Amino acid sequence: MSELVLTIGSSWNEVSSGIVTFLETNIPYAWELREEFVEAIWETVYMMLVSIGIGGLIGLILGIIMTVTGFNGILENKVVYKVLDSLVNIFRSIPFIILLALLINVTRAIVGTTIGPTAATIPIIVSTIPFFARQVEIALLEVNPGVVEAAEAMGSSSFDIITRVYLREGLTALLRVSASTVINVIGLTAMAGTVGGGGLGTMAIARGYQRSRMDVILVATVLILIIVFITQLIFNWLIRKTEH
Repeated sequence: MSELVLTIGSSWNEVSSGIVTFLETNIPYAWELREEFVEAIWETVYMMLVSIGIGGLIGLILGIIMTVTGFNGILENKVVYKVLDSLVNIFRSIPFIILLALLINVTRAIVGTTIGPTAATIPIIVSTIPFFARQVEIALLEVNPGVVEAAEAMGSSSFDIITRVYLREGLTALLRVSASTVINVIGLTAMAGTVGGGGLGTMAIARGYQRSRMDVILVATVLILIIVFITQLIFNWLIRKTEH
């Protein structure tokens, strides 16, 4: 038994040593920065979770308001809808890289700095809100109008219709648009790296591109793709659960 353990241990040491040698040979700069890559992964996840948590909640609320105040909505209000619709269109039309510059003073006023993952979440949140609000509106408009009319005929309140009809019946569609929103946010965290936002984007730009280290760029890209892949898997699982 002890000989078997020693053999397995020896084989594992040889394999691990071979892997380290392979990495040191093929991605030398990225291997040197392995500890910084670990930190960058957590920074990316942090920016994603904070931005989705705050921006997603506000976007959900705005999307619901736009749905119920829109044409033939249960609380139809042309003025409210027009204002929100215009704001969503305006902010969705601003390229994120320009939004970073426009909000630099706002970011500094809120968090005291314009560099780092926490600072980067401010423009990401502002960009996420209108994007998700429109996605929520589109998802909720897919709810069968007949179900909404039936709930109204039964005397359900507007709040009940929103929570028990729109959100419940439109849950699968909401999860689908949430998945695309989260993936979009991951892309924004990478773009924030161009101005020192931290995370894998900064690793790719500051540590890779600006120093002509292609292996660092490739590793950062692969790690971002892995995060996207895991995110999509989680949402696919949730969607399957709601469909059944």
